[in-house]
Amino acid sequence: MIFGFNTDIRHEDTIYHVQSEAREGEHLLQTQVFVKGRCIGKRAVPYGSSAAEGKTTAQNDTHDKDDKDQDKDREKMLRELHREVLDAIRAGKLDSIFDKRDTPETLAAVKELDLEWTNAGSVHTSGALAMHLRVTEGGATVEGARLTLRFARPDAAPYYAQVLTDATGSAEMNVQVDEKSLADSSILVQASFGGRTATRKFNLRNAS
Repeated sequence: MIFGFNTDIRHEDTIYHVQSEAREGEHLLQTQVFVKGRCIGKRAVPYGSSAAEGKTTAQNDTHDKDDKDQDKDREKMLRELHREVLDAIRAGKLDSIFDKRDTPETLAAVKELDLEWTNAGSVHTSGALAMHLRVTEGGATVEGARLTLRFARPDAAPYYAQVLTDATGSAEMNVQVDEKSLADSSILVQASFGGRTATRKFNLRNAS
């Protein structure tokens, strides 16, 4: 599974988390910018059309490509979009690159999933990392959302797990890990439902 791109970048006294991913349900490539876990803006680009690929020629060439070539083109577009937002942050021009709320792209993205880690304050017990997660859509809980977890640490291969949310939009995921390894580890969780996705990256630390 391709999660997209996630980058933490500092400008002056602010650390921005930049997250880019493909939203297959709306045929959008989207970059969101977070500060302290809150989304402060986004930029979306449609794909699968000549406008999205920056071409004026007929679209037959795109349709003739096999899936692998299309995925490669989509990844390149997403990478360029991600880099464009990073450059805007470095230049101090982030506000100018965000989409306006009344554009077709952002109107299509209004109905979004939200992913929350509800017990982030105390999660490591009995040698395991226990994550309680909740998925909502427009403030309403989502049953049956698929959560995919990627746990990365420097001394071992990445660990993957999947689970579905229950009727309250909640799910629990457990990872066996030594608490001493938390400071050097990170977790990426992707929620998928109805063609929409939400991805969050969590950096871990030892309890103080």
